[in-house]
Amino acid sequence: MMQDAVLVLDCGATNVRAIAVDSQGRILAKAAVANASEQAAENPAWHNWSLDQILKRFQQCCHQIAPQLAGLRIRAMTVTTFGVDGALTDDKGELLYPIISWKCPRTVAVMNEIARVIDPHTLQQISGIGQFSFNTLYKLLWLKEHQPQALENAHAWLFISSLINQRLTGEFTTDRTMAGTSQLMDLQTGAFSDTILQRAGIPARLFPRLVSPGEVVGELRQQMARFLGIPPGIPVISAGHDTQFALFGSGAGLAEPVLSSGTWEILMVRSAHINTALLSQYPGATCELDSHPACFNPGLQWLASGVLEWIRKTWWPHEEGAAAYQQMMAEAARLPPGAQGVTMQGNLLEGTDSGWRGVTLNTTRGHFYRAALENLTGQLQRNLQILETLGGFSASELLLVGGGSRNTLWNQMKADMLGMPVKILSEAETTVVGAALYAWAGCGAFANPDAARASVEWQYRYLYPGEQCERWKTLRSETC
Repeated sequence: MMQDAVLVLDCGATNVRAIAVDSQGRILAKAAVANASEQAAENPAWHNWSLDQILKRFQQCCHQIAPQLAGLRIRAMTVTTFGVDGALTDDKGELLYPIISWKCPRTVAVMNEIARVIDPHTLQQISGIGQFSFNTLYKLLWLKEHQPQALENAHAWLFISSLINQRLTGEFTTDRTMAGTSQLMDLQTGAFSDTILQRAGIPARLFPRLVSPGEVVGELRQQMARFLGIPPGIPVISAGHDTQFALFGSGAGLAEPVLSSGTWEILMVRSAHINTALLSQYPGATCELDSHPACFNPGLQWLASGVLEWIRKTWWPHEEGAAAYQQMMAEAARLPPGAQGVTMQGNLLEGTDSGWRGVTLNTTRGHFYRAALENLTGQLQRNLQILETLGGFSASELLLVGGGSRNTLWNQMKADMLGMPVKILSEAETTVVGAALYAWAGCGAFANPDAARASVEWQYRYLYPGEQCERWKTLRSETC
């Protein structure tokens, strides 16, 4: 008898993956292929995504796990991706302009001039979304100025998950959790904001019907079934923004802070209420729509493993994969808290007053790596305090998920600097599990996603503040 499974197509900034998951959230098969943005034809400093290349990477992944999939009955499939990115398309789903990557600097100037369109505080109070240059709003405003014909002729704007879903099914839809990252939604109504769209001059007709997580988008078409090597007619279930499904797939309850640690670290909490007037008081604060329609996800985000991967490529260029990070951790672990005075400053993504200080002729590459870990953990400490204010709760522990949860040195540093236990989910694939649970509910195997989640047995391990906890308190008092 064949075992039932759902198939999750996960498009991350670093890897594209295809993963089969059973109804208890267990991984049955998975494959990954490296993902990367491409230089834009107009400017080598700009970054685009190639939809065709992403689809080919999914094809590679599906072909890699084809032997395992042959023994499974695929009940449904779903797509989860990073937020904000998307593209204008014609009525056949063909792109009218490439997908502008969140890494692209071309929209920084647009963000800096947004006050000419709408007051930034009003913008955040309506949308919940903070001022990040990669926001969808700024991409559309850039296209309006530099590609007006594409905007005028467009049949739709599709977020990257909906672009993939359109290729799979032929249906034009908008994943609700993706729209919640765009800075175009009214957070309280869950619909696109007339105020924001009118002031930005963005036509509401560009956005197809909203689909909620767990809703059926359509059925897998024959052409794409042949392309991926899986049976046609499988229901494609809406998921969307990876962060929301990492929260759901972690088992987190209300008012339990979760740190999704990956290319970005995203600190969020599931909350039944949000005071959007508070958000603009804290740089970097944001609030997205939870996977559940009655909840919100206030949080903060900052570039994290993206920095660490750049350090690996720069100082450990001949090492790759887990072996490289084991060596990096070993070299950094030999150094004391404070990295002997070497500190990392600023935001390396924007390059403003960024770099390392305290560097001497005795500084090693381990100092640079440790200083980066300490800088990122310091950001976490400050941002958790802000999140407690926004969410009106007091954290007693931190739930850690994502690829960064495998970095033992960094995890212990977090427990020591925060002075609280760090709770690590044994199953690192929380985004995939969360999306899979919605797919299981969407194909009718469970009454709703919460019922699907109740079937999962969560396993956690804990790291507690250790001997370096007091040293961190001393370092903080010395720098105050």
